[in-house]
Amino acid sequence: MNAIPDTTSRSERDVRPAPEPPGAAPTRPRRVDYRALGAFGLLTAPVLIGLGIFKYLAIGWSFLLSLSDAHGTIGLGHWVGLDNYRELLSDAAFRTSLSRILVFTAVIVPVTFAASLGLALLVHRVRRGRALVRTAFLIPTAVSYVAASLLWKMCLFNGLPTSIANMIGGWFGMDPVPWIQTTSPPLYWIVLVTLRLWLQVGLYMVLFLAGLQAIPKEIDEAAALDGATGVRKLLRITLPMLRNTSVAVLMLQFIAAFQAFDEFYNLFNSGLSGAATAPVQTPLVHLYATAMGSQNYGLGSAGAFVLTALIVAVTLIQGRFTGFGKSEE
Repeated sequence: MNAIPDTTSRSERDVRPAPEPPGAAPTRPRRVDYRALGAFGLLTAPVLIGLGIFKYLAIGWSFLLSLSDAHGTIGLGHWVGLDNYRELLSDAAFRTSLSRILVFTAVIVPVTFAASLGLALLVHRVRRGRALVRTAFLIPTAVSYVAASLLWKMCLFNGLPTSIANMIGGWFGMDPVPWIQTTSPPLYWIVLVTLRLWLQVGLYMVLFLAGLQAIPKEIDEAAALDGATGVRKLLRITLPMLRNTSVAVLMLQFIAAFQAFDEFYNLFNSGLSGAATAPVQTPLVHLYATAMGSQNYGLGSAGAFVLTALIVAVTLIQGRFTGFGKSEE
């Protein structure tokens, strides 16, 4: 008796479901667990509602305020289009604050980068008590910027002969100097840089430590066998292996520098009237004085979006030149 030939094509045989093994329970479609979905929605609803109201709705409302004439009110009313942006960019005080924050960024970013990397290399070489040393440098990051600024202003650099800075200078024959007076720019820049270093260097040191600990030990051993030590090892092996960490640290430092507010406001200003007329101010200080002092919320909102656009542009340019986010293949 002749067998009936199989007329199905090979492709049709390939897509047939595999036969179930004997004795196996038949597969059933998975049923949606509505109780689990309800519990998930109940737990995440407060966070989502909070983000929607206090973040995204606030951002949208602020953008609408930047397009309206909002003096003494946050209600939408008289639309002025881009007039607030034109007025802000033509303001000499705002342009001066932009140039000042660019100088501050050009100084604080490389200094903080070098200090945090150097501390990370030193702490990485510590064999005993590494956790204690790391914690000691990390503790200042938990201090409030306001508290640290007042400490720098009232104790370390208050300009009196009894201040800590002048006492240390007196040991070397220096006369007491007014550190925070704006008539001596190099002096108050020392105050700003040392304050920001004390507050931030520990955080970036920990990031570099994480990158150093991720370098395989085999690479260090191979470098030692080849005679690569000291500066040669740092330039040829350590820094290339820390490329991604370095780019991330630089990006965080640029963003933090452009957002500087507390140290400038608390060191050089007292009250909203002082913030509006202070010779040393950042864009955020200027916008705070405009929005809260003059109650021009439309102009203040426009400035917030201009500063945001500047930060995004700098971040994108840095990412373009450093290759941030690209694969290493």
